Amino acid sequence: MRRPTNSIPIYVTAIFLLFFSAATTWADNELAPFEGQEGHLRIAGGTAHIPVMKEAAKQIINFNPHIQIAIAGGGSGLGIKQAGEGLVDIGNAGRRASDEEIEKFNLQLFKWAVDGVGAVVNPANKVQSLSGGQLQDIYSGKISNWQELGGVDRQVNLYTRDEASGTRKVFWKKALSKGTISAKANVVVSNGAMKTAVAGDPFAIGFVSVGHMDGSVAPVALDGILPTLDTVRNGEYKVARGLYSLSKGEPSGLAKLFLDFMLSPAGQQIVATNGFIPVQ
Repeated sequence: MRRPTNSIPIYVTAIFLLFFSAATTWADNELAPFEGQEGHLRIAGGTAHIPVMKEAAKQIINFNPHIQIAIAGGGSGLGIKQAGEGLVDIGNAGRRASDEEIEKFNLQLFKWAVDGVGAVVNPANKVQSLSGGQLQDIYSGKISNWQELGGVDRQVNLYTRDEASGTRKVFWKKALSKGTISAKANVVVSNGAMKTAVAGDPFAIGFVSVGHMDGSVAPVALDGILPTLDTVRNGEYKVARGLYSLSKGEPSGLAKLFLDFMLSPAGQQIVATNGFIPVQ
């Protein structure tokens, strides 16, 4: 099994905004709490969260360049652990922290979006619909050739995430019914890396957040239901989860302002624009 590499932090600064100078559309009163603030905010964890985090950070820094926000991935497990250990101000997780984690670290949870997780293949692959049993057999290694599913006579190239990934956890639990994931599966470090891997491999199958799906990959219908925002929203597609941010104890300072902004109308619009389902 290929081992995942460490995630690379994404630093969002005022200089970064020179390349993203589009006019801010959010109401000034929703950014007003950041007026006069300064300092550095550290955020890490789930990779599905990153596009939303980056956009929120850009809007905040555009309003007040005295604030710096560093955003890194690393997976939900890392987000929970680093928030709990005080290594970051905000941890991100694509799953609800366990009762044990909440008690151990004195975590406060903030759910700001709902997301689905779906299997994806290369757009050139004509196998774009599977039953739950077929998907489980693919990931366990029982089905190893696309020809067995009506496709070409080529080996199935499996892609998965590491065990700290919240995306993997919901897919394993709800799409694979907690079945085996073959040790031969290639491990990638993020939703973005998964999408790139599947887009570049005509015989691949992987899974990504519905909010990350685009034309570079083809979503796979599961038991006749395509993973889309509409099917997640109306409950037809069941492989869904909340997107959370966490703090150690009650958040304060920039962390509290950031989390409040995520749940404001402007923050929830960022959620919707990036392909997730708002909670407000």
